[in-house]
Amino acid sequence: MKVFESSDVRNVALIGHGHCGKTSLAASMLFTAGATDRHLKADEGNTITDFDEEEVARKLSVSSAVAAVAWQRTKLNLIDTPGYNIFLNDTRSALIAADGALALVDGVAGVEVSTEKVWQFAEEFKLACAIVVNKLDRERSSFERALESIQDRFGRPAVPIHLPIGSEKNFTGVIDLIRMRAHAYNAGGNGKATEGSIPADSQEAANKAHEALVEMIAEGNDELMEEFFATGTLPVEHIVSGLKQAVRERRIFPILCAAATHNVGSDLIMNFAAELFPSPLERPPVEAMQDGKPVEKSIAPKEAVSAFVFKTAADPFAGRVTYFKVTSGLLKDDAHLTNMRSGVSERLAHIATPFGKAMQPITELRAGDIGVVAKLKETLTSDTLCEKTNCVIYRGVDVPEPSIGFAISAKTRSDEDRLSTALAKILEEDRALRFYRDPQTKEFLLAGNGQQHLEVVVSRLKRRYGVEVELKAPKIPYRETVRGVASVQGRHKKQTGGHGQFGDCWIKIEPLGRGEKFQFVNDIFGGAIPKQYIPAVEKGIVEAAEQGFVAGYPVTDFKVTLYDGSYHDVDSSEMAFKLAARKAFRAAMQQAKPALLEPIMKVEVETPTEFAGDLMSDFNGRRGRISGMDLKGNVQSIFAQVPMSEMLSYQNDLTSKTQGRASFRMELDHYDYVPGPQAEKIISAAKHRLQVDEEE
Repeated sequence: MKVFESSDVRNVALIGHGHCGKTSLAASMLFTAGATDRHLKADEGNTITDFDEEEVARKLSVSSAVAAVAWQRTKLNLIDTPGYNIFLNDTRSALIAADGALALVDGVAGVEVSTEKVWQFAEEFKLACAIVVNKLDRERSSFERALESIQDRFGRPAVPIHLPIGSEKNFTGVIDLIRMRAHAYNAGGNGKATEGSIPADSQEAANKAHEALVEMIAEGNDELMEEFFATGTLPVEHIVSGLKQAVRERRIFPILCAAATHNVGSDLIMNFAAELFPSPLERPPVEAMQDGKPVEKSIAPKEAVSAFVFKTAADPFAGRVTYFKVTSGLLKDDAHLTNMRSGVSERLAHIATPFGKAMQPITELRAGDIGVVAKLKETLTSDTLCEKTNCVIYRGVDVPEPSIGFAISAKTRSDEDRLSTALAKILEEDRALRFYRDPQTKEFLLAGNGQQHLEVVVSRLKRRYGVEVELKAPKIPYRETVRGVASVQGRHKKQTGGHGQFGDCWIKIEPLGRGEKFQFVNDIFGGAIPKQYIPAVEKGIVEAAEQGFVAGYPVTDFKVTLYDGSYHDVDSSEMAFKLAARKAFRAAMQQAKPALLEPIMKVEVETPTEFAGDLMSDFNGRRGRISGMDLKGNVQSIFAQVPMSEMLSYQNDLTSKTQGRASFRMELDHYDYVPGPQAEKIISAAKHRLQVDEEE
């Protein structure tokens, strides 16, 4: 592919709910532009942008992919993003490289939950947006119903620039409301329409829609408004220029028509992107740091080279694959740039233009363009690469903490040896994952955005790296505490042939507030216990607390005051006082009303309003407490506090209750007392485990 000027580049993200046809539309656009020799299909698993083995197997996009195509003297960098809510963090990370977004809406279902969520991402990055009503060839599809859904959610700025010709299986063409021409398509054709006059039965609707569009365009421009009042309309060239300005300023969200699987409308959508979406040079500046100070940076073709990394992929053959957007200057092949995070100099050998998993070599890339390079040493997602004469750091995308974690273990010893290396590569690729060891349960946990997210990781470990692992629900990190106050003596005395062992201490134990953990107070006066033995008393209590008392879980949120004791000049030692402290702790726990604590999670669910009532009832059944609600459009946010033990299967339950249209996030909020019936079951299970361990 040739080198394109910055003004001729269009970085276009395809966003929307899962299965709305983003990958199919990308495939149609590539075929129509001649980038592929046949029309590839998502259902057949052979599309350019869904090339990962998991995407092919599951028939859904798991991560974003880029495919560049030349169209009408412009270069379209198509960024195909995931729409399934579990993988939307990857969508958000990819949008930082886009300058415009095509939001796809299913012609049958209308605006769905993930559509609203990714639209918010586009708002966050101030992207110019248009809406494509797709799948208009499907049974029960309706452009009018989809339009009503769109305008109900996005308001009056969402205005059609296309009208469909025909409906359902008879959807065969598109009316262009800007130029007032009809475009007819042949089934199974090359995606390029035959232009003609608007059918007589659609003329009245087209005239009415054209007038509404022209009025909307004129409203935001004083000169156009005067012209509109004077003549009652606008010439095509003024409609185009006014619409381009309105799209760039996010005053108008044009609505287009398509049927991607039959390649209807893809040429008009590419025409729109090339003609009306902004180039990188026309985008608002972004936040950055330069010389330690916050600045705003625009795409700058004449400055020294800098580039921002928006995606990292792990390829078993090519190694680390880095996707970047050139933010300033002219990047030439084999350039040496400095990673501003690590300070390491990176050689960008064999830069390329991305085309799905393929990399098309290129000699140089201009500011605003997207490129890919393999085998960088230290560079990861959200890093900035630049020449030393232009030391700038661009702000990356913050990834929220994972919503759920599962215990992960290797199936065999050989798998165990290779697991950490394989996981490290996957963690570089997917920043929404966390891998860590729970200090209390001693389990290794893999945390992500949902069970399906983690299942994809497990499958990748096996397919790519030959590592087989098992996922299972994690152990609940219960804790123990005290509700009462007790003062007791702990005395350790043992006589042997030589020196004996003697330690004697009096302690008072009392509860602390939630989250205050442990306090130790030395209240010894008069040398009842020598100073050198005091730390041993504290250590003995801490060790005993780690082993628990009621069910073997660590004791927390308690205070111990050491207020008296005695010692022997010869037989006392640190070990003796540590053992005495352990005895004192166990004796105190018997009297201080021990209780179990469980982790309470802060949960946020986003759901279509029709499911809100059922989900709140479900939380009540999980011993949860609703703490708040928030309504945005058709999306209801529910905030609740729910015990962790009740949330282990929530992902699957939520999916089944909402047909996969809701998502949730959760994080640890606090610990609280376990109710009596549940506590009895936990203690009984703990005693049974202890008995089994002793028998073994």
